[in-house]
Amino acid sequence: MTAMESGNCPYCGGNREAGQTTFSLELGFGIIVVRHVPATVCVQCGADWIDDAVAARLEGYVEDAQRKHSQVEIVAFA
Repeated sequence: MTAMESGNCPYCGGNREAGQTTFSLELGFGIIVVRHVPATVCVQCGADWIDDAVAARLEGYVEDAQRKHSQVEIVAFA
């Protein structure tokens, strides 16, 4: 278990476990949605956290959508 997964949720006190989330971002000209993003998720309230390596990969998805000037981009985290 990583440091992010350990401990209780700072919002509700629930347990945090490894799971997945959906990331979305409004780009001004469109939106990007990335599904199945690895995250630490509170089993009680659903709050989620992503680590730095995952955030860096998400930046790549965002940059790609910006380059293509996509109005809607929906991808699965791979």
